[in-house]
Order: sequence, then C-alpha cells, then structure tokens
Amino acid sequence: MHPRKRVVWLWVLWEAVNLGVVSERGRHTVVMTAQATFSETTPVPPSVPSRGGRRTTAAMWRLAATVAIWGTSLAVLVLWVRGGGVQATLGLNAESLTTMGRLTGLVSANLLLYQVMLMARVPVFERGFGRDAIVRMHRHVGFWSFWLLVAHIVLVVLGYAATAAVNPLVQLWEFVWEYPGMLLAAAGTGLLVMVVVTSIRRARRRLRYESWHLLHLYGYLGAGLAIPHMLWTGADFVSSPTATVYWWTLWAVTAAAVLVFRVGLPLARSLRHDVRVTGIAPDGAHGVAVRMTGRALHALRAEAGQFFVWRFLDGPGWTRGHPFSLAADPASGELVISVRLAGDGTHRLTGLRPGTRVLIEGPYGTMTGARRQGRKLLMIGAGAGVAPLVSLLESEPYLPGEATLITRDHADAEALRVEAIGQLVHTRGVRHFTLNGPRGQSGPSWLPQSHAAWSGADLVRHVAPDLDDYDVYLCGPGPWMRAAETDLRSAGVPADRIHRETFSI
Repeated sequence: MHPRKRVVWLWVLWEAVNLGVVSERGRHTVVMTAQATFSETTPVPPSVPSRGGRRTTAAMWRLAATVAIWGTSLAVLVLWVRGGGVQATLGLNAESLTTMGRLTGLVSANLLLYQVMLMARVPVFERGFGRDAIVRMHRHVGFWSFWLLVAHIVLVVLGYAATAAVNPLVQLWEFVWEYPGMLLAAAGTGLLVMVVVTSIRRARRRLRYESWHLLHLYGYLGAGLAIPHMLWTGADFVSSPTATVYWWTLWAVTAAAVLVFRVGLPLARSLRHDVRVTGIAPDGAHGVAVRMTGRALHALRAEAGQFFVWRFLDGPGWTRGHPFSLAADPASGELVISVRLAGDGTHRLTGLRPGTRVLIEGPYGTMTGARRQGRKLLMIGAGAGVAPLVSLLESEPYLPGEATLITRDHADAEALRVEAIGQLVHTRGVRHFTLNGPRGQSGPSWLPQSHAAWSGADLVRHVAPDLDDYDVYLCGPGPWMRAAETDLRSAGVPADRIHRETFSI
C-alpha cells in the first residue's frame, strides 16, 4: 500500500476508535453514524488566516451602532429636561401627569423610530449588531414602545381631564376629533395594536408566515400616521427650534433609510446583477435546492453563512420575500439555496423554471468566518439550518479532521445537502455525524430519543474533546439552538466561541 494511503486509513481507524462510533452508556447503546474518509488529491488550506482586521472592522461598526442609539436616546432626554420636564413632575397633580405623559410619548416615539430603523437593513446596525441581536432588539423594543405608547395616552388624557375637570372619556373623544392630526394618530395606534397582537407568539403560530409578514408591514403605516400629531401639536416637538430640527431630521432620516435600504438598494442590485434561476432539484424527501447565476456576483461581496431575502418573479405572490441562507460557497460563482418545504411560499419554489428573474435583498448576517477565532470547527445544524453550515465548510480553511459537522433530522430521508456533505467528507476530511430520529421524551431536548442517555455536554466533549481549539456554529430552530447552546456552555465553550443567528422575529 502507498505510504500516503496508509496514513489516510490509519487516520480513519483512529477517528473511529477515538470518537466511539458505537458507544455504551449505562443500559443504552448510543449510535452516531459517522463518515470520515477523504481524498488525498485535493489540496487543503494549511491554516486559518489572520482575521484581526475583520474583527476590528466589526468592532468599529458595533461601536458606531451603539453610539447612534445611545446618542439619540440622550438627546431626547436632554430636550425633555430643557423643556422643564423635571420641575413639572414635582408633586402629584394634573401637570405632573401630563408631563409624564409627554416623557413616555417621547421615549415611545424614539423607540418606534428604532423599530423602523432596525428592520430597514441599515448597514450600521446590520454590521454592528448582527441579525440575531437585531431580531431580539426589535421584539423587545417593539413591546416597550407599545406599552409606553399606551402609558402616554392614559397619562395625557388623565392630565388634561383633571385640568379641565371633565370625564377622561370625554377628554379622549375631544382629543381624537378636535386636535390636529389626532384622528390619523388614532388610526395609526389601531394598526400598531394589530401588529403587536399578531406578534405575540401564540397568535403568530396560528398565522402563515406570508400572512403575518404582510400584517407586520402595517407597522410602517402606523408609525407614519402617528407623525403628524407629534409635529403639529406635541409641545416637546415644537417647543424650540432645536427640538423641531431634531425630530424632523430624525423622522426624515428614518423615512430615507426605509426608501433607500428596503426599496432602492435592493432594486438597484437586482437590476445590476440580473439574478436568474438556472436549476431546481429535489433536496431530500421534503426539500428543494435552487441554483442561480447573474452578472458580476462577486461584487455583492456575499460570504458563506449569510442570507438574502429572495423574491422570485414567477407570478402572483412574488412580492412576498423569504429569507433563505446561502447553501454553498458564493465564491463558486453561483448562488444556491436549500429550502425545507413547509408552506405555500416554499412549495412555490418547486415550480420555478430556469430563467426566472429574482429580486434580492442582501447579503445580510454576521454568522461568517470573520467571527472565527480557533483552529477547528464544530458545526451543529438541524433541518434547513444545515445549509449555511455547509457553505461555511466549503469556504473556510482547515486541515483534515479539524472540522466536524453534526446534523439533526427526524428521519434520514429528510436530510438536506447530503451530496454536498459527502463531497466535503471525501475531499476535505470533514467528520460528519448524524443524530436522526424522533425527539426524545427525556434528556437534552436537542438530541433524539436514541441519545436520551447522554447529557448534551458529555456528547459535545465526546465529539470534540479538545474544545479549546474550536469555534462552534449553530443553526436551526430557535428553541433547538437555545437548548444546544446551554449544553455547549455547560461543556465549557466560551460565549464568544459560539456563533448563531436567526432572521425570524
């Protein structure tokens, strides 16, 4: 046998013994199906390149985003204090109620602007915080903004009613019908109430994604309808030239951000790159892979691990955008997505034809190789979450045996990107383990029933005993990722070595 081939087979044998392809724990036999063969003919990058510059750039974006948020927040407080807000709150009377109502209204308006800005794909926030943090912020900020809006309405109505010695309901009626811009504000408030109610998790689970997304867009209209009464009758908005300039500028910048980054830039990129479908193929029993090409795709600067919002111009329903991660390294010259068929929007993809034009928004996301710090990679994915991990494994440098992929599906036939994973095993020496089967009734919730005897932390240490050398990339359903991350932390993986991202609110 050739000496190099002998080394390959010895490495395979060692990995099988070291990882315990069949391991006994207690009274249960735990099976992890593994693949660990690779071709010696494909060159493998020898080491991880320095990423100090990219991490410094990311830190600068994060600093800029943080300064933008805190700067505007402090500006609102300063304007309120300069308007005599502190003095007016002394004592419990009608004036103090009105003044607290003004403050809650100011903060609510500021948070409402953040709501719009955070979801407008503004680069300073996308690159500074990342999609996962933006999604969490959007949800928390949204509910805080809503409840402060409710407090604003209640406090102002009570304050004015006490001053005029009238019934609060009468005062509310007068506000809506007699004050400039208040009828529009009432309509805007109704739309915001609808958005908040449909965003409650229990309510959202009853809605299709497409329906929920359409309803959620009414939040923009609700915010827009609230503007006139603030700028026409709000004392803190028109109390001084400084306040007037500040609020008009902030609203104008927010509106411009939506028009530029949610409408103008995606249209310009779509026209420039002329992305079109080139092929559609089944991917597993319940998935489909879509391949696309276009002009000068390298100019998009897309990275493995990122995602786009896609709109396929194939007929009615094309306006509904769907966020799908890249399922292959974009440096290959094409854009590939792999989608689990789960609803009307995804089933439409099976009917796409070659040549179909595609509108794109993106690339977005920070779950890229730029976040990598260690020499080795541990990729843990469930369902469609495997797709971006495969793209990262295709693009990142590592030696044979230094990258491990764990995939989780309910059944073997449901697995996505099987051929691509097999190629990585064969040509790059990726270690692939499958954890397929029904969800366990006991044990870690991210593991199947067949592994209920294991603790999640023990399994992680078993697969990657030298955890200090690893970066861990997680992708899958939110609750599943949270459970896996808990066990990763218990196994001793530092928080800054665990990389995950979600783009659903």
